[in-house]
Amino acid sequence: MINSNVTTVKDFVILGLPGLDPVYYGLFSALLFLTYLFILIGNIFILVFVGLEKRLYKPTYLIFCHLSMNDLLFGTVTLPKIISRYWLDDKITSFGACFTQMYFVHSLGAINSFILMIMAFDRFIAVLFPLTYPILITNINISLACGLLWIGTFLWMIAIVFHAISLVYCNSNIEQCYCDHMSLTNLACGGNVRYVQTLAVGIAMFSVLIALFFIVFSYISIFAVVLKMKNTNGRYKILSTCTPQLLVSGLYYLPRCFVYLAHAIGFYFSVDIRILMILLYSLLPCAVNPFIYCFKTKDIKDILMKRMNNAKVGMKQVSK
Repeated sequence: MINSNVTTVKDFVILGLPGLDPVYYGLFSALLFLTYLFILIGNIFILVFVGLEKRLYKPTYLIFCHLSMNDLLFGTVTLPKIISRYWLDDKITSFGACFTQMYFVHSLGAINSFILMIMAFDRFIAVLFPLTYPILITNINISLACGLLWIGTFLWMIAIVFHAISLVYCNSNIEQCYCDHMSLTNLACGGNVRYVQTLAVGIAMFSVLIALFFIVFSYISIFAVVLKMKNTNGRYKILSTCTPQLLVSGLYYLPRCFVYLAHAIGFYFSVDIRILMILLYSLLPCAVNPFIYCFKTKDIKDILMKRMNNAKVGMKQVSK
């Protein structure tokens, strides 16, 4: 298409699911729209609820807020364009908009992984070093750690994006529902493509595996402590405080590990199945996490039940 080292592609075309029959475009976009509503309502609720409830001004819930903010931003960065692609047949995204979306998609994905690592660290210290927990894990320390994490990730992700922008693009059809690094760089041509892809994958895997290794190590250590405990109530209390974090981490990592493992052993999915699986493991945690916090976290659940009971009492008094 081009023989110079200057990209002539000005816009990209989001193909989405190539095998999806146009008859189901409306249904698919409606499903995506409902998913986005769940993400918006659930995560905004967590942010407002924790912000208004002084009893939840604790490091654990501060971490939940950072994860909710990340989920909210990820859904907002990805879903509106997918919805408009199927609802309004808006397939075109500009060169700059596509790379901007790619930047935030990968930045927020990396931040999510590191927030889960901080969450595991919080439980690790709480269970294995309970006496030092109030000293090490404070609101200020957690705020600093999460703040540095956000800033640092956004900074080093700029280099990944600049590497991708420097390539020459020979095709404009993106086989994906949003712009990500692999889908974009697969459209490039020239000798630098493989280098840019390998570098990006290496950095991504390095950061993800560091976080995953520490998360697995933390929870194995916690379970080792729990198994040694003779106090049944103590076991239950520790496990109940770790359950939300385990569910959230599992929901994020297990589908990804399944896809990577399947690829490693030579099992390949069709394009549509691959894209659907990416959408599932990228967006499902964003929509489900707030419900896990509400129904599996004792403090939040107790406060919600108390509020609901007070509301019922108030309604009965008004009706009388």
